[in-house]
Amino acid sequence: MVSVQAKTGIGEKIEMKVCSIASGSSGNCIYAGDGKNHILIDAGISRKRIVEGLAQIGVEPQQLDAIFVTHEHSDHIQGIHMMVKMFGTPVFATGGTLDGICMKDKQGVIRREKLYQVHADRPVGIGGLKITPFRMSHDAAEPVCYNVESAGHKLGMATDLGMFDDYIIDHLSGSDILLLEANHDISMLEAGKYPYPLKRRILSDRGHLSNEASGRLLCRLSQKRLRYAFLAHLSKENNYPQLAYEAVKCQIWEEMGTNKLPFELMVAERDKPSPVVVL
Repeated sequence: MVSVQAKTGIGEKIEMKVCSIASGSSGNCIYAGDGKNHILIDAGISRKRIVEGLAQIGVEPQQLDAIFVTHEHSDHIQGIHMMVKMFGTPVFATGGTLDGICMKDKQGVIRREKLYQVHADRPVGIGGLKITPFRMSHDAAEPVCYNVESAGHKLGMATDLGMFDDYIIDHLSGSDILLLEANHDISMLEAGKYPYPLKRRILSDRGHLSNEASGRLLCRLSQKRLRYAFLAHLSKENNYPQLAYEAVKCQIWEEMGTNKLPFELMVAERDKPSPVVVL
């Protein structure tokens, strides 16, 4: 396991803290920490919005130990260049993703010594956090999802996921907190204004999970340990929060034969931070 020296605070209780600063087709940024160590997964919004979101959960941008990037699409890397320039935050990603980030760094603000390559199924240690990348199916160079573990707690995160299989389920199983894609309502997408090739891309195995597919995946992951699930990366044009929530809830009720959710279900919004979950 690769380990990196983390910036630590004084007298801070170790815990798992998770907050979606922004999530949606227009930008994604997830915070995870343990009270001493602080990371972001993706930085697909402006530096200003990232700093404001961190302030709402009591974290200074200078405290960030790393940004882990899922893939090189703009809604996941928009703020990276300025975060590195202003705060020197290290960036961790696969080789293909790092190449994509550098190609989009037109002004050359990212120093190579701030870039760290990760590999699927090889954990990275950031102080008390263990971050494990794992492969996903999406139309990007070398995309990965991430698990974050701390003090016996686990966050499983999977967005931009065209499909799921036993490999994905195995990696997400045993999570206390899940952040899963519920990108679109299929009927809205099919009837919407997107050009046909884009619709086919979104619906393909290298595209995005629908609300119903997200519900099916959650059913496979609903174990006693799971306490919180966020629906994430909603499309602005082909979904909306209440629809995603109701569709996923009904899918779970139907498949599990119950009218009660065994965990707390929330929707991560695009324009404001989610409630902070602390374990």
